[in-house]
Formats: sequence, C-alpha cells, structure tokens
Amino acid sequence: MSDEEKLNEEVTSKETVEETVDAGEAKETEGENVEDVTEEVVTKLPAKKQRNRKKNVDTQEVKPESEWKEQVVQISRVTKVVKGGKKLSFRAVVIVGNQKGQVGVGCAKAAEVIIAIQKAIADGRKNLITVPIFKTTIPHQIVGRSGAGRVMLRPASQGTGIIAGGAVRPVLELAGIENILTKSQGSKSPLNAAYATIDALKSLRMFNDVAKKRGLTMAELLN
Repeated sequence: MSDEEKLNEEVTSKETVEETVDAGEAKETEGENVEDVTEEVVTKLPAKKQRNRKKNVDTQEVKPESEWKEQVVQISRVTKVVKGGKKLSFRAVVIVGNQKGQVGVGCAKAAEVIIAIQKAIADGRKNLITVPIFKTTIPHQIVGRSGAGRVMLRPASQGTGIIAGGAVRPVLELAGIENILTKSQGSKSPLNAAYATIDALKSLRMFNDVAKKRGLTMAELLN
C-alpha cells in the first residue's frame, strides 16, 4: 500500500471513531434527559397528591357536638276511628336534656316513627325546665303527680347512684342528677311517670331562695 492510501484509512478510522463517540455521548445525554424527566414526574406526582390531600383536609369541616341529648322512652301504635275506617299513627315519648340542670319531656304523633320522634324532640326542647341541683342530688324530698301517676324523690348521699326505673331514670340522668332515691306509685304509664317526675323537679326549691323569701338567714332556716 502507498502512503496516501494509509493516510486515507487513518482519517476514515478517526472519523468513524469520532462519530461513534458523538453518538454515545448523545445517547448518554438523552438517557440523562429521560432520567431527569422521570425524576421530575416522580417528584411532582406525590406533591400533587399532597396538595390535593391538604385541600381535602382544609375543606372538611368539623361539626361541633351538641350538648343536648335525647332518649326515646316509648313508641306506641295508635289507631283513630274515622269515617272511612281506622287511621294508624305512632306516638313517641322522648326525654331531652343537657345533663347540666335542664330537661324536658316531649310527646308527639305522626304517620311514621322517625317523624314522630323528631316532633317529640322539638316538643321537648320547647318545654324545658331548670332543675336545682345540690351536691349531685336534690335539695329536699318531693312528690310529683301527673294523672294517676305519683313519683316520690328523695335526696341520697354520694355514691348511691340513681335508684330509679322506667321513665323516671332517663329524666333524672339527662337532668344531671347523680345520686337520688325514687319510688314510682300509681299508674305504670311511662308518659305519666315522666310527667310526674318533671312536676316534682319543677317544685324543688333551693335553701337560699326559701330563706330570702322568709326573711331569714341560712342558720335560722336550718335550725
């Protein structure tokens, strides 16, 4: 081979080596770009999810719990005779209270049970009474009456609990009384027992109020 042919072969080999090197660098740069893009996508996805989660957390509003509590005492089926036959409805008796000295009894009728309970709750909140509480019990002994029902309430010492049954117990619990002795006499109707208990609680008086009305001091009243 001549010198010119050798030079031509060396030049062509150098050019092919440079082309392969450029192609390899281009592939590496493309690979780096692809890796960068994938990393950006991977890093962006959880950020979007976190943003969406934060928005969801912010939009969720925590509803405040109501201090009023309700307890259904009785649901009875009532029939009314009308011109076309008999009309069926439901009567609900519900006790409403906040366990802080306020309690009420509601009674309502409706064609469906849920509607009757809702109406009874509204009726109970309209007829709330304030109960004087003296050291987790009542100030003095009292008797309440409603129809043929009669309920006697007597104060009790600490640790006694609520000694009551039927509709009398939920009324005292939702009123906030913790220690008391009771005796239900006469009618066994839950509605009469609840109204008799409300009548007794309404008639309670604190010692300070009685002393002021009589113009006496607490020592003179107690002696």
